[in-house]
Amino acid sequence: MKDSRIHQTALVSGEARLGQNTSVGAYAIIEHGAEIGQGCHIHSHAVIKSHAVIRDQVEVGHFSVIGGDPQYLSFNRSVPSKVVIGECTRIGEGVTIHRSIEKDGETYVGEHCFLMGACHVAHDCVIENQAVLANGVLLGGHVLVGSESFLGGGAAVHQFVRIGRGAMVGGLAEISQDVAPQVLVSGRNHISGLNLIGLKRRGIPQVDLLELKNYFRLLFEQNNLPRAATEILNGRDCPSSEIARDFLSFFTSGKRGFARYIQKTVT
Repeated sequence: MKDSRIHQTALVSGEARLGQNTSVGAYAIIEHGAEIGQGCHIHSHAVIKSHAVIRDQVEVGHFSVIGGDPQYLSFNRSVPSKVVIGECTRIGEGVTIHRSIEKDGETYVGEHCFLMGACHVAHDCVIENQAVLANGVLLGGHVLVGSESFLGGGAAVHQFVRIGRGAMVGGLAEISQDVAPQVLVSGRNHISGLNLIGLKRRGIPQVDLLELKNYFRLLFEQNNLPRAATEILNGRDCPSSEIARDFLSFFTSGKRGFARYIQKTVT
């Protein structure tokens, strides 16, 4: 706790570990066994549970609870598991992130993520680097959120669903099937096209973007997406760009089925 700034009303266990230059606000609670890195800011009334590991330069908002027990009826509280928060991630007000249900398992939030107010991240989720969850996003257990993706406010994601890298999920969406990388999805598992604005902002070369567009169109013309993706990847027409190969490879695994692209017809 050397050089840390702890408000006099905060409750910080002597068995917690705090890095240098970390501040802890009024009435915050940090339980025994919690690990907090350097340069973190734990706002007032936040609760860091025993099973939380927070890396450097993380901000935890007012009334957030990190490392709470999972909402799983048969969970044994003696099971050792944790939540890990990556460096430079910002967690807004009232966010809850639950620890894993598995022995030595972890719920993981990557680096440079932003979880806005009132989000819930259930047990065993993995949120990769630079993902953004807007206010009120709800993730069921075992959800994977790919890097550089954006989930709009109030979106709800069913357990075991995968959200691919660079995808954009609309506000209030109901996601119960896997969402492919780099797509726009809204409503109930409805893909409306590629996330072109996001792709351009990330500086994807035009030649790679054109190739991705081509394989997006070719794939969604098929009925059996896993078989079609596998045939393309194993055939002479395998794409040259990493982003197109990543898009196709997503369809070769998964258990939830896939959100579908339904092209609008002009009447």
